[in-house]
Amino acid sequence: MKTIAISGSPRENVGKRDAKELRYEGKVPAVLYGGKEQQHFAVVTTELKDAIYTPEANFVEITLGTQKIKAIIKELQFHPLTDLLLHVDFLQLFDEKEILMEIPIKLTGTSPGVKMGGKLVQKLRKLRVKALPKDMPQTVEVSIAKLEVGNLFRVRDLSKGNYVITNTPEDTIVSVGMSRALKQAEQQAGKK
Repeated sequence: MKTIAISGSPRENVGKRDAKELRYEGKVPAVLYGGKEQQHFAVVTTELKDAIYTPEANFVEITLGTQKIKAIIKELQFHPLTDLLLHVDFLQLFDEKEILMEIPIKLTGTSPGVKMGGKLVQKLRKLRVKALPKDMPQTVEVSIAKLEVGNLFRVRDLSKGNYVITNTPEDTIVSVGMSRALKQAEQQAGKK
């Protein structure tokens, strides 16, 4: 999986006033969980843009002094009015410990049902995947090459990998429905 490198500076004071000063300086307060103890640090806001504003799932390598720590973004807090990033929570990764992440779905192929005039409806954009960090996929590929009008592709239809998908097996990922034009064409053919 793709890894984005960021550097953080340890925070001496933890509190509202300190966090406000950091934001004024263009930094974001952050916390790293999952290790022996929590680590509070600050990150320059512009360094986080590649990790946050992307449709892909990725790991983050945080440099704190001499330490390099592999982590994932667990939670983001934004200001409700200005959309300013207020706080970031990171979860530290360990090679032998499974993690749960939201992984984007990538549709591949061309549906014959869509070629005939059907409408492609993607119900899920991401799947909850549980795996070891080394087995975590960048995306989960779903082939729509065999979807005719009226067919659907469910979570249970996915091929098995070195990971576990925790979504309900009956959840529909993508389907091909009838478009208005196709319905009208069938009704016209039925009248003749």
